Amino acid sequence: MSHVVKKRKLDKSRQDSLYFDSYSDVTIHEEMIADHVRTNTYRMAILRNSECIRGKVVLDVGAGTGVLSIFCAQAGARKVYAVEACSIAEQAEKIVKQNNMEEKIQVIRGTVETVDLPEKVDVIVSEWMGYALLHESMLNSVLYARDKWLQQPGGVILPNKAELYITPICDPVVEDRLHFWYTVKDQYGVDMSCMSDFATKCIMNSDITVNSVTVEDVLSHPARFAELDLNTVTVEELRSVKGDFTCECFGSAAVNAFCVYFTVTFPCPDKPALVLSTSPFKPETHWKQAVLYLDVPVDVVQDTLVTGEVSMYPSEASARHICIHVDYTIGEQKKQSKTFSIPDWSSEAQT
Repeated sequence: MSHVVKKRKLDKSRQDSLYFDSYSDVTIHEEMIADHVRTNTYRMAILRNSECIRGKVVLDVGAGTGVLSIFCAQAGARKVYAVEACSIAEQAEKIVKQNNMEEKIQVIRGTVETVDLPEKVDVIVSEWMGYALLHESMLNSVLYARDKWLQQPGGVILPNKAELYITPICDPVVEDRLHFWYTVKDQYGVDMSCMSDFATKCIMNSDITVNSVTVEDVLSHPARFAELDLNTVTVEELRSVKGDFTCECFGSAAVNAFCVYFTVTFPCPDKPALVLSTSPFKPETHWKQAVLYLDVPVDVVQDTLVTGEVSMYPSEASARHICIHVDYTIGEQKKQSKTFSIPDWSSEAQT
C-alpha cells in the first residue's frame, strides 16, 4: 500500500533529540575512531600544540568517546572539560577511568549551551565537521563556547580555519546506470529505453549524496569558494555561507555533478600548520565528498569554463540539515540553478 507523505518542520527540541540519538550507537564512533586521517591528524595537532596546552584548561566540545580529551591530557593539559550531550558520555567516563585520567578529565553530560563550567578555558578543541562541512550545525556550539568560555585574548581553537571547495565531476557509475536501460533489449528482448528519463529523475535528484569521488572523475582543478575563521566567524554569518567559483575543464567529458569538499587547518606554533583534507586527491575519510547531481549532463572539452556561485544555509525543515544552492554556467550554455539538501534523519520527520 502506498501513501503520500508530507514533510513538516521539526521543532528544535525534536531536531536535537534526533541528532543526539544518532550518536548513541557504537557504529558512528567506531567509524570516526577508525578514520585514521581524522583521528591521527587531531592527535598530531594536539601534540604539536603542547606548548599552548601544557598546564592549561581545555574544553572539548562534543567530546564523544573522549579520545580528543585524552590526547589533550597527554599533551599536558591541567584540566580538560569533556562536554557531551548524548549517552555516549557514560562510555567516555569509563574510557577516562580506564586510562587513569580522572584527575585531569571531567566528563560533563549536557550541551555546551546549557552546562556551567567552573572556570574559563584556554583552549577549545572540537571535531565538529559534518558532511559538506556544515551539516549538523555543530559549529554553532563551538562558536557559543568560544564566546562564553574561551579566554580572550590568547585563547586557542583547534582547528581554527575551514575552507570549502567545489569542482565539476563525471560520475561513471551514474553514466552506467542511465545507459543500463538501453541494454535490456539486447539481453531480454524487451525495449525499456523509455525508462531512461525516469531513471534520470530518480538518480540525478536534489539529494546531497555522500560518496567517494575518485581522482579520475574530477574534471578540473578545485575552486575554493568559502573560508571560515573560527576566531571571528559568527552564527549569523553561518546562516549563509557563499562564494563564487571558476573552473577550467581538463578535457572532453560529460559533467553530471559537482563535488563539494572541505579542509580544516590546525595552527602549529613554530611548525607548518596541519591540514585535515577531505579532497578526492587525498586519502579517503569517513566524510567522503558531497556530490550534487545536475538535472542533465553537459559535455565539455579542454578549457571549457564552469562558473557560478555556491550558497550554503540551514534547511527550513530542520536547522541541523544543510542546503546547498548552486547557480552555474557551463561553457556557452545558459545559467542553471539547483538546490540540494540532505534527506531527513528519520521517517519521524514526516507526517
